[in-house]
This record gives sequence, structure tokens and C-alpha cells, in this order.
Amino acid sequence: MPYLSSLSVIAERTHPFPYDVSAIKFAKDIDVSAPVTFIIGDNGTGKSTLLETLALRLQLPHMDGFGYGKNCFKAARSLTPYLQLNWKIERPRGFFFRAEDFGDLLNSIDREDARLHESFKDIYGEVPDRIIQEMKDNQNYQIYKMRQNYGQDLQGFSHGEAYLKIMDDTINGNGIFLLDEPEAALSPSKQLSLLYFIQAHLKAHMSQFIIATHSPMLMAYPGANIYEVTDKGMNKVSLEETEHYTITRSFLQSPESYLRFLK
Repeated sequence: MPYLSSLSVIAERTHPFPYDVSAIKFAKDIDVSAPVTFIIGDNGTGKSTLLETLALRLQLPHMDGFGYGKNCFKAARSLTPYLQLNWKIERPRGFFFRAEDFGDLLNSIDREDARLHESFKDIYGEVPDRIIQEMKDNQNYQIYKMRQNYGQDLQGFSHGEAYLKIMDDTINGNGIFLLDEPEAALSPSKQLSLLYFIQAHLKAHMSQFIIATHSPMLMAYPGANIYEVTDKGMNKVSLEETEHYTITRSFLQSPESYLRFLK
């Protein structure tokens, strides 16, 4: 049984941003009752804005904590009063994954690691490495917790491995989980790993996934609802009807037809 059965954005305003983006204008009675729902569309159609608005309304934690005061959530803050949700079971837990948060996390860890290395450079060779590591951990709890959770610094993994490990650590029970363009951090093989992860999780837990994506591989999840956002509407479609699928399939069948103009 899903937590949410449908969602709508009911706002009389149609201008300016964010009221004029397609995913906001056309989000009316969107059926999210399947265990997995995909929201797809071209860049700029408002997929991320809709997901951010839902995450804020549900007060889901994200990689940067619980707060939604940053400027990147300004649009979501203005739209939240107009978001209408039809519940089956209210107030679930969950998590909001944004690909850009993941990149920001790794970059901030890299910067902090470099700062700590510079801070202790004068005592390398004089103080045992174990003691230096403890001193670093005492100065940065985030890096310490990563070592506790993953056995090494998160930078020691590839981006795809790190993303999946964070996801495995965070998606560990019942709830609603929002994923914004997870393929940005994942190779094709890791995208398959994500599909297997979602399937295994849904077999063990009562959960619901709502995912914004450009990836036809992810859209192929069996039984998923797919909503395609265009400048004409937001419509439920099959995988084979999506532009993402048709263009990718056509390109792979005959890449020379697309690339001959580059010669």
C-alpha cells in the first residue's frame, strides 16, 4: 500500500518562475500510487522543482540535513502552500536524494581533508599516523562517521559506489524516498545495481519511490508509473512512448545516422 496516492499543484498564478514551469502548471491528479513513479522530461521542465516542493512539504531529510532555508529551495518554499496531497497513510519517514547534494558533499569532504592535511603537515613522521588520524577525526566528525560507516574515507570509493553506499545506509526501512536524477552519479552498470536495490528494498519494506530521471534504464523498472513533462502537459506514458527511449534506441541502432554530420 502506498503512502501517497496522488498529488496536485493548485495555484492560480502562472507567472513568474516557478509558477510557469511545466511540471508545476500541469501537475494535476498525478498518480503516484505505484511503488515506483518516474517524473521525466527535458531540462527546464521543472522536474526537480516539483520534487523539491514535495520533499519540503514532507520535511524529508537530505544530505545537507533537515533545513530548506538555502536559496536553492526558494522556489519550493513559494510552491509548498499550493501542493495538495492525497494520502493513504500519513506522515511517513523517508529521505530526499539530490545528485547535486552528493557532488557538493564529496567536494566539501575533499576540501576539508586537504585543510586537515595541511594543518598537521609539520608533525607527519614525528607523531604516529594513528594519533594523527584520531586528531583529524576529532576535528571533523563527518569524516570520522564515514570511516565508521564505510571502513574508509568515502573518497576511497568511486562516485557510483559512494552514492550506492550512502543510499544503502540511508534507505533502511519503510518510507517515501525521493531521488532527483540519481543517474548523474551512476554508470550504466551501477544504474542496474540501483534497480536491483530498489526491488530488494520494496520486497522487504513498505516504501514508495518517486524519481526524477533522464535514464531509460531506470524508467524500465517493472510496473512503474511514468509521467512525461512537456510544454503541452504532464501525461502518463509507457517506456516506449518516452522521447528518452525512442532517441536512445534510434541512436544505438544507427549511430552513424546521427554522427555523419560531425565528420
